This record gives sequence, C-alpha cells and structure tokens, in this order.
Amino acid sequence: MTNEARRAAVAAYKERKATAGIYAVRCTASGEVWVGAWVDLATIQNRLWFALRQDAHPRRDVLEAWRRHGESRFSFGILETLEDEASPYVRAAQLKDRAQHWREKLAAKPI
Repeated sequence: MTNEARRAAVAAYKERKATAGIYAVRCTASGEVWVGAWVDLATIQNRLWFALRQDAHPRRDVLEAWRRHGESRFSFGILETLEDEASPYVRAAQLKDRAQHWREKLAAKPI
C-alpha cells in the first residue's frame, strides 16, 4: 500500500459516521446473554473478541464462559441502533436506558 493510499484510508476512516446502539453477546453452549451499549457499533465486536482472546476482559463471567466453551460458541448481534444525537450527555443517557430495557427483556447481564 502506498503512502497516499494509506493516508486516504485513514482519512476515510476518520470521516466515517459512527452509529451508536445496543448489542448482545450470546453463548450458545450455556444460553447466557450479555447486553451492552457502545457509541460505535462497527468496532465493538473486534474490541470484545480481542480482549477475550487475550484473556483480559474485565467481566469475569464472560471470560469464564469464553474459556469454558470457546470462541466458536459465542455470537454477536446488534439489537438496536440510535439516531444521531448532538449532545454526548443525551446519547449516553439514551444508551444507558435502552441497554437496561434490553437486559430486562432478554434476562441478560451487563457487559
């Protein structure tokens, strides 16, 4: 990749629009579900899987299930996306409220 192509790729990445929302991580072996909220849904699965593969995820229950059942028994899904919000405070409140809604609906734990 040339320097120009690399710069163009970085610029395109920085200009892309992040979509905030609610996601679920499921362990098909145990039936456990974890629900979380994130400001950029396009990046969260890679972040989670990286931490789990490195044996460094802060949620011990998720990490233990990952160790016990393996990566192939885990799935990731987007439950809801949020409309753009100019205020970070309002977006944070919406994410918190919607994540709680989905945790209750799915009898899920936080992640």
